[in-house]
Amino acid sequence: MGTLTDEIKRRRTFAIISHPDAGKTTLTEKLLLFGGAIHVAGAVKSNKIKKTATSDWMEIEKQRGISVATSVMGFDYGDYKINILDTPGHQDFAEDTYRTLTAVDSVIIVVDVAKGVEMQTRKLMEVCRMRNTPVIIFVNKLDREGRDPFDILDELESELKISVRPLSWPINIGAKFKGVYNIYEKTLHLFKPDKQKEQERLENTDVNDPRVDEAVGDVDAAKLREDLELIEGVYPDFDVQQYLDGRLAPVFFGSALNTFGVKELLDCFVKIAPYPRPTVAEEREIRPEENAFSGFVFKIHANMDPNHRSCIAFVKVCSGKFERNAPYKNIRTDKVMRFAAPTAFMAQKKSVVDEAYPGDIVGIPDTGNFKIGDTLTEGENLHFRGLPSFSPEMFKYIENTDPMKSKQLEKGIRQLMDEGVAQMFVNQFNGRKLIGTVGQLQFEVIQYRLLHEYGAQCRWEPISLYKACWVESDDPAALDAFKKRKYQYMALDSEGRDVFLADSNYVLQMAQNDFPAIRFHFSSEF
Repeated sequence: MGTLTDEIKRRRTFAIISHPDAGKTTLTEKLLLFGGAIHVAGAVKSNKIKKTATSDWMEIEKQRGISVATSVMGFDYGDYKINILDTPGHQDFAEDTYRTLTAVDSVIIVVDVAKGVEMQTRKLMEVCRMRNTPVIIFVNKLDREGRDPFDILDELESELKISVRPLSWPINIGAKFKGVYNIYEKTLHLFKPDKQKEQERLENTDVNDPRVDEAVGDVDAAKLREDLELIEGVYPDFDVQQYLDGRLAPVFFGSALNTFGVKELLDCFVKIAPYPRPTVAEEREIRPEENAFSGFVFKIHANMDPNHRSCIAFVKVCSGKFERNAPYKNIRTDKVMRFAAPTAFMAQKKSVVDEAYPGDIVGIPDTGNFKIGDTLTEGENLHFRGLPSFSPEMFKYIENTDPMKSKQLEKGIRQLMDEGVAQMFVNQFNGRKLIGTVGQLQFEVIQYRLLHEYGAQCRWEPISLYKACWVESDDPAALDAFKKRKYQYMALDSEGRDVFLADSNYVLQMAQNDFPAIRFHFSSEF
């Protein structure tokens, strides 16, 4: 093993984000294929090859074909150690994705060439912009009919509000798609539809090389030269520093399903993407190369393995070296803990790790000791910020349909809430439990997982609410008066904080006007 600095410099930790169906999970899988982490696309843990992507391992995801939990995968590629965090594209799980973005150093955005930039992608880009996260864009599905690449570039600039610079360029699109010219490395890649193998490439091909005409025909070769000349004229030269500062996004074109254009993306990515950066805690900035270990929990996942009722807390290592069995302090509980079986992930395969470096993600078996946002250190009191819960927009009462199973239901709800899938509030007026989510699909996932993982059945009862917001005040009398006046609409969150359940925007605005001494918060961090 190299020194701490060497290990940090070879790490690349990034998330892949996109709108549902743009091909994110397929791209993740092809990256794993190049890393030798899987040998057949679509391979899962069984010996028979099932057609289910490696990273979607929760049952409900397999049934609905969408990723609802962020998976973590690590593999070596050449001299680099790559950690991919695959995120749910579905907007009902946006919050999970926002949190994941706090644990990565850069992002790859996947855009469907036919659909262009969609709503969800725009929102996620805003989070990247807030944090100045470097972004690379992969325009996918070029083997299908789609839009003109220049139109796509214009749309990326205007919709994502970032300058772009193509580093590869397609030769035709859809049925006539012939390949991609890699501007970054000056190589020509010829397309043949094949889901398993790489494509043939002509190395060191200047675009004026007669071999280009032989390979793609005179007409397309001429068009390619014309396009490249236009690109050189319109777009600034690629500047790595601009990319690292989050101001310029390199763009690659390809077809993830056909493993085409993926290696170009990966080869350029490992060269230019940032290695782990300093993390800002409330107390100070923490640099990865510091000797003392620190890290934070950005995600908790119940039942990674349905045979064992266990949760796993995902810890992002921020500084120093994480070691198995070493004593680390959980700052929130002030407890010192040792971890005998920390794991690293390769999709479904987990392996116990002895050490991990900044940028790595470690899974720690959790029996209810952790909450999202917890900080672990060798003793120093640090608090990492930036893992908000947003105020939910959909609400339902959760009712137990099997009184014999109320313990299982309690436990299941508690673990799923700790995971951050949704938020639970207890109505102070009638003592009933309310679940708040950002989308309808989460209710289905909760119901499904309660039944299949905890053997508990629940039913939902609708309730019409506009928003839940956290309330606080420096004036205890004012807060008390507010709670008395609104007692039917007051609830407590899982931390015991006061939450006001407004049933309409009008009611909320009136409350804000009538009670100037009360502060209303729409995210749990205040």
